[in-house]
Amino acid sequence: MSKIALVTGANRGLGRNTALAIAERGGDVIVTYRSNAEQAEEVVTLIREMGRRAVALPLDVADTASFPSFIESLRAELRNIWGRDSFDHLVNNAGHGEFALIEETTEAQFDGLFAVHVKGVFFLAQALLPILADGGRIVNFSSGLTRVSFPGFAAYSAAKAAVEMLTVYMAREFGARGIAVNTVAPGAIETDFGGGLVRDNAEVNAQFAGMTALGRVGLPDDIGPMIANLLRDDNRWVTAQRIEVSGGQTI
Repeated sequence: MSKIALVTGANRGLGRNTALAIAERGGDVIVTYRSNAEQAEEVVTLIREMGRRAVALPLDVADTASFPSFIESLRAELRNIWGRDSFDHLVNNAGHGEFALIEETTEAQFDGLFAVHVKGVFFLAQALLPILADGGRIVNFSSGLTRVSFPGFAAYSAAKAAVEMLTVYMAREFGARGIAVNTVAPGAIETDFGGGLVRDNAEVNAQFAGMTALGRVGLPDDIGPMIANLLRDDNRWVTAQRIEVSGGQTI
């Protein structure tokens, strides 16, 4: 029986890449998106072309009040498409970045980052626990910026540091059900994250490349396959870990 992974924010960027990598390795995927249904359906189409099953569902991880209706829709799709009442893997990818020095960061920016990256991750996992299969997996996204500093990412990095500690507690509390929980921390990646700062700003791109042992910034294809492999059955003994995938950034 194929494993089913739910990937938040899978319509673009690292979420999209992760969803496709999971499908390439034989998994089925529930794609969630906040606002761009067309992008999400494109991902679903690509997954189905691989012979895997997939569905797209809207989800704003910052809107915890919407979680009960999301769970209801998810249960219906699990029954209709898979004939199941549970899924196997949760990948908490959805998120955004704010590039601002501490003295320039607004309260709205700060609250928005913590609502998505911390509160959303915490309460979505809580809401999904009843239908996450025993022996399942949770992967939470962090950042290489919790280990090293780069001016302008203080609030974002603080939120991701909270995710790393939350991962340890999830691993501890969910372990009795055989659920492994880990954090994956990408380094600088060429995506539209933060307005495409690393991808589109040649100076920033070169700065991060110069900080990286392998001599370049990362690409989505450096991250998605790693997460898909972490979800494999033979990685069942890995839990409560922060796994940095950065090409050796600032070592």
